Amino acid sequence: MKGMDIQKIETLWTHLHTLGMLDRQGSFTATAQRLGISKAAVSQRIAELEKAAGIPLVQRTTRAVRLTDAGRQLAENTQLAFETIANSFASVRELAEHPRGTLRVTAPVAFSRQHLVPRLTGFLRRHPDIRIELDLSDRLVSLEQEGFDLAIRHTDAPPDTHVAWQLCTTRSLLVASPDYLQRHGVPDRPEALSEHRCLHYPRPRGTAAWTFEQHGARRQGAAQKPARITVPVQGSFAANNSEVLRDIALQGEGIALAPDFSVQQALREGALVEVLPQWRTLGTFGERIYAMRPYSPHVPLAVRLFVAYLRTAFEAGFAHQPKG
Repeated sequence: MKGMDIQKIETLWTHLHTLGMLDRQGSFTATAQRLGISKAAVSQRIAELEKAAGIPLVQRTTRAVRLTDAGRQLAENTQLAFETIANSFASVRELAEHPRGTLRVTAPVAFSRQHLVPRLTGFLRRHPDIRIELDLSDRLVSLEQEGFDLAIRHTDAPPDTHVAWQLCTTRSLLVASPDYLQRHGVPDRPEALSEHRCLHYPRPRGTAAWTFEQHGARRQGAAQKPARITVPVQGSFAANNSEVLRDIALQGEGIALAPDFSVQQALREGALVEVLPQWRTLGTFGERIYAMRPYSPHVPLAVRLFVAYLRTAFEAGFAHQPKG
Protein backbone atom coordinates (compact mmCIF):
# COMPACT_ATOMS: atom_id res chain seq x y z
CA MET A 1 0.00 0.00 0.00
CA LYS A 2 1.34 3.39 -0.94
CA GLY A 3 2.29 5.85 1.80
CA MET A 4 -0.29 8.33 0.59
CA ASP A 5 -2.98 5.65 0.91
CA ILE A 6 -1.99 4.95 4.51
CA GLN A 7 -2.11 8.66 5.35
CA LYS A 8 -5.55 8.91 3.78
CA ILE A 9 -6.84 6.00 5.85
CA GLU A 10 -5.36 7.49 9.03
CA THR A 11 -7.56 10.55 8.54
CA LEU A 12 -10.64 8.29 8.49
CA TRP A 13 -10.30 6.54 11.87
CA THR A 14 -13.21 8.50 13.36
CA HIS A 15 -15.24 7.82 10.23
CA LEU A 16 -14.69 4.07 10.58
CA HIS A 17 -15.71 4.22 14.23
CA THR A 18 -18.84 6.15 13.25
CA LEU A 19 -19.72 3.48 10.69
CA GLY A 20 -19.44 0.76 13.32
CA MET A 21 -21.59 2.75 15.72
CA LEU A 22 -24.19 3.29 13.00
CA ASP A 23 -24.27 -0.46 12.43
CA ARG A 24 -25.05 -1.06 16.11
CA GLN A 25 -27.43 1.86 16.63
CA GLY A 26 -29.41 1.56 13.41
CA SER A 27 -30.06 5.28 12.95
CA PHE A 28 -28.19 8.53 12.38
CA THR A 29 -29.97 10.16 15.32
CA ALA A 30 -29.05 7.46 17.84
CA THR A 31 -25.47 7.35 16.54
CA ALA A 32 -25.14 11.12 16.91
CA GLN A 33 -26.43 10.92 20.49
CA ARG A 34 -23.97 8.15 21.42
CA LEU A 35 -21.01 9.99 19.87
CA GLY A 36 -22.01 13.42 21.16
CA ILE A 37 -22.00 15.02 17.72
CA SER A 38 -24.66 16.35 15.38
CA LYS A 39 -26.67 14.19 13.00
CA ALA A 40 -25.21 16.24 10.13
CA ALA A 41 -21.69 15.39 11.29
CA VAL A 42 -22.53 11.67 11.25
CA SER A 43 -23.93 11.97 7.73
CA GLN A 44 -20.84 13.89 6.56
CA ARG A 45 -18.45 11.29 7.99
CA ILE A 46 -20.30 8.46 6.25
CA ALA A 47 -20.36 10.36 2.95
CA GLU A 48 -16.60 11.02 3.16
CA LEU A 49 -15.94 7.39 4.01
CA GLU A 50 -18.01 6.20 1.04
CA LYS A 51 -16.13 8.59 -1.24
CA ALA A 52 -12.80 7.25 -0.05
CA ALA A 53 -13.95 3.64 -0.37
CA GLY A 54 -15.48 4.20 -3.79
CA ILE A 55 -18.54 2.09 -2.93
CA PRO A 56 -21.84 2.65 -1.08
CA LEU A 57 -21.59 1.61 2.57
CA VAL A 58 -25.02 2.64 3.85
CA GLN A 59 -28.51 2.20 2.43
CA ARG A 60 -30.83 5.07 3.36
CA THR A 61 -34.63 4.98 3.12
CA THR A 62 -37.36 7.13 4.62
CA ARG A 63 -38.05 4.38 7.18
CA ALA A 64 -34.69 2.87 8.11
CA VAL A 65 -30.93 2.93 7.75
CA ARG A 66 -28.85 -0.18 7.26
CA LEU A 67 -25.39 -1.01 6.06
CA THR A 68 -24.69 -2.56 2.68
CA ASP A 69 -22.81 -5.86 2.58
CA ALA A 70 -19.59 -3.92 2.04
CA GLY A 71 -20.41 -1.53 4.88
CA ARG A 72 -21.20 -4.36 7.30
CA GLN A 73 -18.03 -6.19 6.35
CA LEU A 74 -15.98 -3.05 6.99
CA ALA A 75 -17.74 -2.40 10.31
CA GLU A 76 -17.26 -5.96 11.52
CA ASN A 77 -13.61 -6.10 10.46
CA THR A 78 -12.74 -2.91 12.34
CA GLN A 79 -14.89 -3.48 15.45
CA LEU A 80 -12.30 -5.60 17.27
CA ALA A 81 -9.60 -2.99 16.68
CA PHE A 82 -11.71 -0.23 18.23
CA GLU A 83 -12.64 -2.50 21.16
CA THR A 84 -8.94 -3.15 21.74
CA ILE A 85 -8.24 0.58 21.70
CA ALA A 86 -11.07 1.25 24.15
CA ASN A 87 -9.89 -1.51 26.51
CA SER A 88 -6.31 -0.27 26.36
CA PHE A 89 -7.38 3.27 27.17
CA ALA A 90 -9.56 2.00 30.03
CA SER A 91 -6.60 0.08 31.45
CA VAL A 92 -4.45 3.22 31.35
CA ARG A 93 -7.13 5.26 33.10
CA GLU A 94 -7.21 2.67 35.89
CA LEU A 95 -3.59 3.54 36.68
CA ALA A 96 -4.95 6.71 38.24
CA GLU A 97 -4.93 6.82 42.02
CA HIS A 98 -8.72 6.69 42.36
CA PRO A 99 -11.35 4.95 40.21
CA ARG A 100 -13.43 7.48 38.35
CA GLY A 101 -15.92 7.86 35.53
CA THR A 102 -19.60 7.30 34.81
CA LEU A 103 -21.23 3.93 35.40
CA ARG A 104 -24.51 3.47 33.49
CA VAL A 105 -26.73 0.83 35.07
CA THR A 106 -30.19 -0.45 34.08
CA ALA A 107 -32.32 -2.32 36.62
CA PRO A 108 -35.95 -3.37 37.26
CA VAL A 109 -38.20 -0.74 38.80
CA ALA A 110 -39.55 -2.53 41.89
CA PHE A 111 -36.29 -4.21 42.83
CA SER A 112 -34.38 -0.94 42.43
CA ARG A 113 -36.79 1.16 44.46
CA GLN A 114 -37.02 -1.31 47.33
CA HIS A 115 -33.56 -2.86 47.55
CA LEU A 116 -30.97 -1.47 45.12
CA VAL A 117 -31.33 2.27 45.70
CA PRO A 118 -31.16 2.00 49.55
CA ARG A 119 -27.81 0.23 49.14
CA LEU A 120 -26.16 2.76 46.82
CA THR A 121 -25.15 5.33 49.43
CA GLY A 122 -22.30 3.24 50.80
CA PHE A 123 -20.78 2.78 47.36
CA LEU A 124 -21.08 6.45 46.43
CA ARG A 125 -19.39 7.49 49.65
CA ARG A 126 -16.53 5.04 49.16
CA HIS A 127 -15.96 6.09 45.54
CA PRO A 128 -16.86 9.79 45.19
CA ASP A 129 -15.27 10.02 41.73
CA ILE A 130 -17.56 7.35 40.27
CA ARG A 131 -20.86 8.72 39.00
CA ILE A 132 -23.80 6.31 38.69
CA GLU A 133 -26.55 6.84 36.13
CA LEU A 134 -29.39 4.46 37.05
CA ASP A 135 -32.10 3.68 34.51
CA LEU A 136 -35.19 2.15 36.15
CA SER A 137 -37.01 0.03 33.60
CA ASP A 138 -38.62 -3.41 33.39
CA ARG A 139 -37.92 -3.33 29.65
CA LEU A 140 -35.12 -5.64 28.53
CA VAL A 141 -32.69 -3.29 26.85
CA SER A 142 -29.63 -3.99 24.72
CA LEU A 143 -26.65 -2.96 26.80
CA GLU A 144 -24.44 -2.44 23.77
CA GLN A 145 -26.91 -0.45 21.70
CA GLU A 146 -28.03 1.80 24.55
CA GLY A 147 -24.61 2.26 26.13
CA PHE A 148 -25.14 0.60 29.53
CA ASP A 149 -22.17 -0.76 31.47
CA LEU A 150 -24.18 -3.12 33.63
CA ALA A 151 -27.67 -4.57 33.95
CA ILE A 152 -29.43 -5.98 37.00
CA ARG A 153 -31.66 -8.84 35.90
CA HIS A 154 -34.22 -11.09 37.58
CA THR A 155 -33.77 -14.35 35.66
CA ASP A 156 -32.90 -18.05 35.75
CA ALA A 157 -30.79 -18.10 32.59
CA PRO A 158 -28.37 -15.25 31.84
CA PRO A 159 -27.46 -15.00 28.13
CA ASP A 160 -24.46 -17.11 27.12
CA THR A 161 -22.91 -14.00 25.55
CA HIS A 162 -22.85 -12.18 28.90
CA VAL A 163 -20.78 -12.36 32.06
CA ALA A 164 -23.17 -12.73 35.01
CA TRP A 165 -22.51 -12.35 38.74
CA GLN A 166 -25.20 -13.73 41.03
CA LEU A 167 -26.21 -11.25 43.71
CA CYS A 168 -28.83 -13.28 45.56
CA THR A 169 -31.64 -15.80 45.21
CA THR A 170 -35.34 -15.02 45.23
CA ARG A 171 -38.65 -16.84 44.89
CA SER A 172 -42.17 -16.02 43.80
CA LEU A 173 -45.03 -16.06 46.30
CA LEU A 174 -48.81 -16.07 46.12
CA VAL A 175 -50.17 -13.52 48.59
CA ALA A 176 -53.50 -12.02 49.59
CA SER A 177 -54.83 -9.81 52.37
CA PRO A 178 -56.54 -11.46 55.38
CA ASP A 179 -59.65 -9.47 54.49
CA TYR A 180 -59.81 -10.94 50.97
CA LEU A 181 -59.31 -14.49 52.24
CA GLN A 182 -61.99 -14.03 54.87
CA ARG A 183 -64.48 -12.87 52.23
CA HIS A 184 -63.59 -15.34 49.48
CA GLY A 185 -62.04 -18.30 51.27
CA VAL A 186 -58.54 -19.78 51.26
CA PRO A 187 -57.70 -21.92 48.20
CA ASP A 188 -56.31 -25.33 49.21
CA ARG A 189 -55.03 -26.38 45.78
CA PRO A 190 -53.97 -24.57 42.59
CA GLU A 191 -57.14 -25.55 40.71
CA ALA A 192 -59.18 -23.55 43.23
CA LEU A 193 -57.61 -20.35 41.92
CA SER A 194 -60.08 -20.43 39.02
CA GLU A 195 -62.69 -19.30 41.55
CA HIS A 196 -60.62 -16.32 42.72
CA ARG A 197 -59.57 -12.90 41.48
CA CYS A 198 -55.94 -13.28 40.48
CA LEU A 199 -53.65 -10.29 40.15
CA HIS A 200 -51.04 -11.16 37.57
CA TYR A 201 -48.10 -9.89 35.54
CA PRO A 202 -49.24 -9.65 31.90
CA ARG A 203 -47.37 -11.55 29.21
CA PRO A 204 -47.17 -10.62 25.50
CA ARG A 205 -48.90 -13.73 24.16
CA GLY A 206 -51.42 -16.27 25.37
CA THR A 207 -53.89 -16.36 28.23
CA ALA A 208 -52.78 -15.71 31.79
CA ALA A 209 -51.73 -18.93 33.50
CA TRP A 210 -49.67 -19.90 36.53
CA THR A 211 -47.63 -23.11 36.72
CA PHE A 212 -47.10 -24.85 40.05
CA GLU A 213 -44.81 -27.56 41.36
CA GLN A 214 -45.60 -29.35 44.61
CA HIS A 215 -42.96 -29.28 47.32
CA GLY A 216 -41.61 -32.46 48.88
CA ALA A 217 -43.30 -35.08 46.73
CA ARG A 218 -41.77 -38.56 47.42
CA ARG A 219 -42.45 -42.18 46.67
CA GLN A 220 -41.16 -45.15 48.58
CA GLY A 221 -37.52 -45.99 47.83
CA ALA A 222 -36.86 -43.11 45.42
CA ALA A 223 -37.43 -39.44 44.90
CA GLN A 224 -40.63 -38.74 43.00
CA LYS A 225 -40.65 -36.06 40.34
CA PRO A 226 -42.65 -33.13 41.76
CA ALA A 227 -46.17 -32.87 40.39
CA ARG A 228 -46.75 -29.89 38.10
CA ILE A 229 -49.98 -28.22 37.14
CA THR A 230 -50.78 -25.16 35.02
CA VAL A 231 -53.87 -23.18 35.95
CA PRO A 232 -55.50 -20.46 33.82
CA VAL A 233 -56.16 -17.43 36.01
CA GLN A 234 -58.47 -14.50 35.67
CA GLY A 235 -59.07 -11.27 37.48
CA SER A 236 -59.98 -7.65 37.04
CA PHE A 237 -56.41 -6.32 37.26
CA ALA A 238 -52.95 -6.96 35.81
CA ALA A 239 -49.77 -4.87 35.98
CA ASN A 240 -46.16 -5.17 34.83
CA ASN A 241 -44.82 -4.04 38.19
CA SER A 242 -44.71 -6.18 41.33
CA GLU A 243 -45.08 -3.18 43.67
CA VAL A 244 -48.40 -2.35 42.03
CA LEU A 245 -49.60 -5.96 42.28
CA ARG A 246 -48.66 -5.95 45.96
CA ASP A 247 -50.50 -2.69 46.62
CA ILE A 248 -53.68 -3.91 44.93
CA ALA A 249 -53.49 -7.10 46.99
CA LEU A 250 -53.11 -5.00 50.13
CA GLN A 251 -56.42 -3.35 49.24
CA GLY A 252 -58.13 -6.74 49.31
CA GLU A 253 -58.73 -7.01 45.56
CA GLY A 254 -57.35 -10.49 44.95
CA ILE A 255 -54.50 -12.99 45.11
CA ALA A 256 -51.23 -11.68 43.68
CA LEU A 257 -48.19 -13.52 42.39
CA ALA A 258 -45.11 -11.43 43.15
CA PRO A 259 -41.39 -11.81 43.96
CA ASP A 260 -40.58 -12.20 47.64
CA PHE A 261 -38.58 -8.95 47.71
CA SER A 262 -41.76 -6.99 46.96
CA VAL A 263 -43.97 -8.60 49.61
CA GLN A 264 -41.67 -9.62 52.48
CA GLN A 265 -42.36 -6.56 54.63
CA ALA A 266 -46.13 -6.86 54.19
CA LEU A 267 -45.91 -10.55 55.14
CA ARG A 268 -43.88 -9.73 58.27
CA GLU A 269 -46.43 -7.11 59.27
CA GLY A 270 -49.37 -9.46 58.66
CA ALA A 271 -50.88 -7.17 56.02
CA LEU A 272 -50.53 -10.02 53.52
CA VAL A 273 -50.70 -13.79 53.97
CA GLU A 274 -48.96 -16.41 51.84
CA VAL A 275 -51.36 -18.60 49.85
CA LEU A 276 -50.63 -22.21 48.85
CA PRO A 277 -47.21 -22.26 50.58
CA GLN A 278 -46.86 -25.98 49.83
CA TRP A 279 -46.72 -25.18 46.10
CA ARG A 280 -43.87 -23.49 44.22
CA THR A 281 -44.65 -21.27 41.25
CA LEU A 282 -42.61 -21.63 38.06
CA GLY A 283 -41.82 -19.49 35.07
CA THR A 284 -43.30 -16.11 35.99
CA PHE A 285 -40.27 -14.58 37.72
CA GLY A 286 -36.69 -15.78 37.89
CA GLU A 287 -35.19 -17.30 41.02
CA ARG A 288 -31.93 -15.33 40.98
CA ILE A 289 -30.85 -11.71 40.77
CA TYR A 290 -27.80 -11.13 38.57
CA ALA A 291 -25.54 -8.26 37.63
CA MET A 292 -24.48 -8.81 34.02
CA ARG A 293 -22.76 -7.29 31.01
CA PRO A 294 -21.76 -8.51 27.55
CA TYR A 295 -18.52 -10.50 27.59
CA SER A 296 -15.34 -8.55 26.90
CA PRO A 297 -11.70 -9.26 27.72
CA HIS A 298 -11.54 -6.17 29.92
CA VAL A 299 -14.05 -5.31 32.64
CA PRO A 300 -13.73 -1.65 33.73
CA LEU A 301 -12.54 -1.08 37.27
CA ALA A 302 -15.71 0.85 38.20
CA VAL A 303 -17.82 -2.13 37.12
CA ARG A 304 -15.69 -4.58 39.10
CA LEU A 305 -15.87 -2.43 42.23
CA PHE A 306 -19.63 -1.95 41.93
CA VAL A 307 -20.33 -5.65 41.38
CA ALA A 308 -18.14 -6.61 44.34
CA TYR A 309 -19.96 -4.08 46.50
CA LEU A 310 -23.39 -5.38 45.46
CA ARG A 311 -22.46 -9.00 46.08
CA THR A 312 -21.41 -8.12 49.62
CA ALA A 313 -24.45 -5.90 50.14
CA PHE A 314 -26.87 -8.67 49.19
CA GLU A 315 -25.07 -11.47 51.05
CA ALA A 316 -27.46 -11.34 54.00
CA GLY A 317 -30.61 -11.22 51.85
CA PHE A 318 -33.14 -8.50 51.28
CA ALA A 319 -33.66 -7.56 54.91
CA HIS A 320 -30.08 -6.31 55.38
CA GLN A 321 -29.03 -2.94 54.06
CA PRO A 322 -25.35 -2.05 54.60
CA LYS A 323 -24.51 1.25 56.16
CA GLY A 324 -22.28 3.71 54.39
